[in-house]
Amino acid sequence: MQIFEIKTHKIGRTYPNPHFFILNKGLNSGKPLDKPCPNCFVISTTSRANRESLYYLCLSLKVGQYFGYYLKGSVIPFIGISDVKKVINTALQNYEEQQWQLKVEKLKKITAFEENLQQQLSTISKLKIALLRS
Repeated sequence: MQIFEIKTHKIGRTYPNPHFFILNKGLNSGKPLDKPCPNCFVISTTSRANRESLYYLCLSLKVGQYFGYYLKGSVIPFIGISDVKKVINTALQNYEEQQWQLKVEKLKKITAFEENLQQQLSTISKLKIALLRS
């Protein structure tokens, strides 16, 4: 089992260990982030490999909507730190190393493809604007 520590992020704080952030407010609660935002938790790990593995685990949990069950609040939904820890620990108990590595590699490819498509859409939008302005 991987060792990780989850805390509430405070603006201006730096972390020496490999880490990433998880959004805790809004409909995207549970989304892993590389850069901090005001409403997020920080997950610190002992190694770069553990950080990457946990990052993609959290991304797959977000995409699979596992955090959605724990959302609270009627106006601005949020997720508690204990609920995030519970979801991650449950996923880690069901964790099979070899099968997970295949999923991580596929998820990386899909994420790269998605970023490429977003960049293409942005370029097409700029092209439309340039065409209409000329």
